[in-house]
Amino acid sequence: MGKSKLTAEQKRLDADIWIIVITTIAVLGIYSSFQGQIVGIIKNSSINVLLRTLLAAAFQFGLTGLGITIVSVIRKESFASHGLRLKGTLLSAALCVLSFVPYIIYILASGQFEKYQPFQSVWTMKDVLSSGFPINAVGILIITAAWGFFEGFNYVFICDKINKRIGRKSKYFNPGAFISAVMCILIHGAVGVSISEIIEMLTVMIIIYGMLEAKEFTKNAWGCVFIFIFLWNAI
Repeated sequence: MGKSKLTAEQKRLDADIWIIVITTIAVLGIYSSFQGQIVGIIKNSSINVLLRTLLAAAFQFGLTGLGITIVSVIRKESFASHGLRLKGTLLSAALCVLSFVPYIIYILASGQFEKYQPFQSVWTMKDVLSSGFPINAVGILIITAAWGFFEGFNYVFICDKINKRIGRKSKYFNPGAFISAVMCILIHGAVGVSISEIIEMLTVMIIIYGMLEAKEFTKNAWGCVFIFIFLWNAI
């Protein structure tokens, strides 16, 4: 039996996904090639903190926002069409926070919790906070956009594209969310072999899969952005 021909829509979605993948790999390749120099600049406190934050944010955006932005521009497709709307925001946030609970329990039980502070894992955040106004305000906005909005919304956008491309045949399984969760594990190097590492890997998968299912249920993507601002980089 011959292979079924792809529809024009399927071909378009394939192209969209490849644009995101190739863009991400290209940015990752540039960063890997010049990692020493880039990190040296970002961590050099003698350089203006906003310039260092912008440099770090540029690569973060390149990894999590550039690909989906290019696709949106090419397709004249607004971000709002992927769930950035007011209706259902509170429920979306609540369900997304619920998906984060297993990871919080893991962090507490494993003794890894030190303090709660949004974006504490961002290298320039400490220097931004110690800067005077308006530098600190501008720096926080840049960090929130790159590590909060785009990192969280990136998964939503990709999940939508995957589900439209391959279709969701069961209400009990979200293929786009599952693939996005696996992608997150691989990107963040959360694959492990010890019991503790396996538990951490599963809790991270629950976060991504759970938040994307919450988005599907509420038709609202702000919950995914919310947990990336207030939880993902904060614990």
